[in-house]
Amino acid sequence: MIGIDLFSGAGGMSVGAVECGIDVKYAIELDVNAANTFRRNHLGTKMLNCDIRQVGKHDFDRLQSNVSKIVFGGPPCQGFSTSNQTNRGVGNENNWLFKEYLRIVRIIQPDWIVFENVRGLVETAEGYFLEAVLKGFQEIGFTTSYFILNSADYGVPQKRNRLFIVGSRNGFLIDEPTPVISRHVTVRDAIADLPDLENGNSECEKKYGRAADSKFAKSMRKRLTKCRNHLVTRNAPNIIERYRHIPPGGNWEDIPRSLMKNYTDVSRCHTGIYRRLLADEPSIVIGNFRKNMLIHPWADRGLSVREAARLQSFPDSFEFVGSIGFQQQQVGNAVPPLLARAVFREILKLQGERI
Repeated sequence: MIGIDLFSGAGGMSVGAVECGIDVKYAIELDVNAANTFRRNHLGTKMLNCDIRQVGKHDFDRLQSNVSKIVFGGPPCQGFSTSNQTNRGVGNENNWLFKEYLRIVRIIQPDWIVFENVRGLVETAEGYFLEAVLKGFQEIGFTTSYFILNSADYGVPQKRNRLFIVGSRNGFLIDEPTPVISRHVTVRDAIADLPDLENGNSECEKKYGRAADSKFAKSMRKRLTKCRNHLVTRNAPNIIERYRHIPPGGNWEDIPRSLMKNYTDVSRCHTGIYRRLLADEPSIVIGNFRKNMLIHPWADRGLSVREAARLQSFPDSFEFVGSIGFQQQQVGNAVPPLLARAVFREILKLQGERI
């Protein structure tokens, strides 16, 4: 099966697709840094680094007409996020980019589509956008199913709910993927073998800190002896002092008010700010982990890019490029590869039965 990744970002969905045997031939991504990371890790894919509104039929010159195809990806989701009340609704221009997804699907005429987004799409404008997306796919010949999946149920060491709409041109209804694990993978399972780092570490490549004890860590490392992206934001001493007061699972409320005087009204801080991760549970949503100042579970510092990538289930062979800020953004915006893989496997199972 041939894959086309729309709004690809760094390529989390494509990692899951490739692991299922899908040959990803094309990707479209506007952000140059995310596009460069995608190119670094998907050498056989043609990256169209441009506004999707500029993409036309002539750009897909490698597509064969006699092979099955799948189009997947998710338009920018910030306007649908439940944490972004300002831009939720029909007035946000980016909330209409799903129409470009539909346009590309009309050009390619795939057998399958996978549309991924935040759970908030179901709620935004009282479900208007969800209905518009479903109706759009149905009008161009797709039978659709949709479900909300928690990534922690599919082997990702992170609680992250995502909406998936799956469409079949051949009338198939896909079942919600069955959770694949007996217990959730914890933060400790995910990152305990990684190197010990200091605040502001800038040495990108390092050897592993210790042997991988968990099945998850072993699957991320495979046979590597070292990996890259061990970059940590350098926080000021007053920020590190705040970290020292926060217990596992705690947040800004545990910080003495005498250390928070730069906030005009500290009580208005979001509960996700200054959150120290619990070692023996899956992580909270990674998202913008630098802006939220997510704290390492047992060290007084922020997460490294590689630690956050582990919590997103990116294999250690996957290398993020660009400045530390751009790398952090790429990780936080990505679809966890293991979650994407669970959806693709369900599709290929049906495809195999049909064949």
